[in-house]
Amino acid sequence: MSADSDNTIAMVSVDKIQRDWLNLTLRVAQAETECLALEAENKALRSLLERVIEHRQKSHGELVNLLTTLVSKLPLNDIGVIVARLVEHNQRVTEVSASLIKGKLEDNVLQPALLKNLDKTKRDLTDAFKPEVETLLKLEAPFEPGLLASLLDKPDNFFSPHVARANRAFVKGQIPRERVLKEFGPDALVFFKDVTTDVKFNPRPKPEEIMLAFKPEFAELLTQNPNISRRPELEALHTKLRQSRENTEASRAQKTAFVRLSFFLELLHYYENQSTESPDVVFAQRLPPLIEQLAITGEREVLDEKALLAAEALLGLIINADHRKAVINNIGKAGGLPRTLRYTLTFRAEKLTEMDPLTLECVKHLIPRNQPPEPAALAVVVKLFNPHMQQSIIRAIGTTDRLRKEDAEKLGKDIAAELGLKEMLDRWNEQSTVSPERERQLAWDHIKDLIGTRTTPHEIISTIRKRLHGRYDADEVKACWLVLTEADPMIFVRVFCLFPYLPDGQADPLARPILETFVSRLMHEKYATVYTKTINALKNLFKVKADSPTLVNFIALVRWVDTDAAAKVSNDVGMTA
Repeated sequence: MSADSDNTIAMVSVDKIQRDWLNLTLRVAQAETECLALEAENKALRSLLERVIEHRQKSHGELVNLLTTLVSKLPLNDIGVIVARLVEHNQRVTEVSASLIKGKLEDNVLQPALLKNLDKTKRDLTDAFKPEVETLLKLEAPFEPGLLASLLDKPDNFFSPHVARANRAFVKGQIPRERVLKEFGPDALVFFKDVTTDVKFNPRPKPEEIMLAFKPEFAELLTQNPNISRRPELEALHTKLRQSRENTEASRAQKTAFVRLSFFLELLHYYENQSTESPDVVFAQRLPPLIEQLAITGEREVLDEKALLAAEALLGLIINADHRKAVINNIGKAGGLPRTLRYTLTFRAEKLTEMDPLTLECVKHLIPRNQPPEPAALAVVVKLFNPHMQQSIIRAIGTTDRLRKEDAEKLGKDIAAELGLKEMLDRWNEQSTVSPERERQLAWDHIKDLIGTRTTPHEIISTIRKRLHGRYDADEVKACWLVLTEADPMIFVRVFCLFPYLPDGQADPLARPILETFVSRLMHEKYATVYTKTINALKNLFKVKADSPTLVNFIALVRWVDTDAAAKVSNDVGMTA
C-alpha cells in the first residue's frame, strides 16, 4: 500500500443522516418485535413439547402396567424374562423422555404397581441381608476374614466360586485347602485330612476344589509341632469350627443367620437377573431347603410356631404367588416332619374343603394306615392351621378310610375337643344322635333348598360331591337322582356336566359309576316323564344355540357311559349323528 493512500472515511452529511434515521429506527423496532414473537413461539413450542413428552411417559407407563398384568397370567417359566425386559424398556423410555425435557430423571413418573413392588422388594432385600452379615461377624463364624465383609459392598460376591466354597465348607465343617495354604502355609497341612480326594471316585481333583477337615488328634499334633507358625490363629480356627458343629445356641444362631443371608441374596440375585436366571432352579431347588432348615431347628419332633412365622416372613418377600407355592410344594420330598411343614405352610394360607385332594393327602400323611396316632399329637399339628382348615382336616379325619369308621369318628371328636372346637363337637354329637335315614333326608333337603334358592351349579355340585364322597352307596345315589330330577331340568343337565371334574381339574373317581346310574335311570321307562322334560330342555337349547357347550358336553358324557343312550338322545333332540 502506498504511503500517500487516503485511509480517511468519507464524511456523511448531516442531511443524509437525518433522512436515513427514521428508516433505521423503524427497522430496529421491527427486529425487536420479531425477536419477541420468536421468543413467545419458542416458549409455546417448548410447553407443547413438554406436555407431549409427559403424556408419552404416562401412556407408556400405563401400557407397561397393562402388559405386566397380562404377563402375570403366563406360564411360570416365562414371567421372569418378560418382566425383566419390560422393566429395562420402561426405564430406558423414562430416561430418554426425561432427558428431552430437563436432562434428568424425575421421581414422580408413573410406574406400574408390579414394578413398584419389585423395586420395593429389592430395597427390602438389600436392607435385610446386611444385618445377617453383621450377625455372622459378631458370632465369629468360621469364615475367612474379610470374606463376609465384602458382601456388604458387593452382594454378588456371594455367588463367586471362592465364596461358594467357603459356604460349603461352613455347612460341612470343613476348610478349603487354598485358605489353609494362604493363612498358615504348607506346614499346617499336617493338622488336616483331605476329605475330597478319593482313589476310586475322585483321584485327581482340582487344587481349588480340595476341602480339608481337622484331624481328630489335633491336640496331639499341635504338641508335636510346637514351632508351627501362627499357632494362636490355628487354635482359634479349630475352636470356631468345633463350636459351629455343636448343638448350642450360638451354633444355631450362626446357622439361622447363614440360612437367612442365603435366602435374601438368592432372591435378590434372581430379581436383579430375571432375564438369565431360571425360576425353576431358584424356587424349586435352592429356596425350599433354606425354608426347611429355618423352620425345622434342632432335634425337635414338632413344628415351632415362631419358626413358622419366620419362614412365612421370608416367603412373603417372594412377589409372585406361583413362586411362593413352588417353594412350599417342593418342601418335604422325603416325608417326615418336613412333609408336615409343607402342609402346615399351605394350610396356614389357603382355605380348602375336606374333599380337596391336598387335604386328603395331608390326612394320609398324618395317619399311618391302621395305626391311629394320639389325638394330642395330631392336635399339636392341626392347631397350627388356620381356623377354616382346622375344621376341614378334622372332618376329613372323621371320614377317612385309613381307620375303621368308629375309630375315625372318635379320633376326629378327640382332636376337636383338644382344640376346644365346641360348636363342631355339638354339631357332630347332634348328627350322631340322628338316625342314618333322618340324617340322609336332612342332608338332601339342604341340597334341595340350595337348588330352590337358585344357587350356582358349581356350589350345588360341590355340596353333592362332599355328601357322596363321605357316604357313597345306592341309597345316596338314588336320593341325588330324585333331588336333581325334581328341579328344573336344566339344573339336572348342568350338574350332570360338572360331575366328572374336581375343582383342581382332576377326574372325580366316583363320576363314572354315578353317571352310569343316572343314564340308566334316564332311559328307563319308569322315568319317562323325567326323560321328556330333559329332552324338551335340550331341544330348546339346541334351537337357541346348536353348538352350546352345555349341550355338547351332556351328549359327550352320555356317550362316555352309554353309546346307545347317546344316539337316542341325539336323535330325539334333533342333532345330527
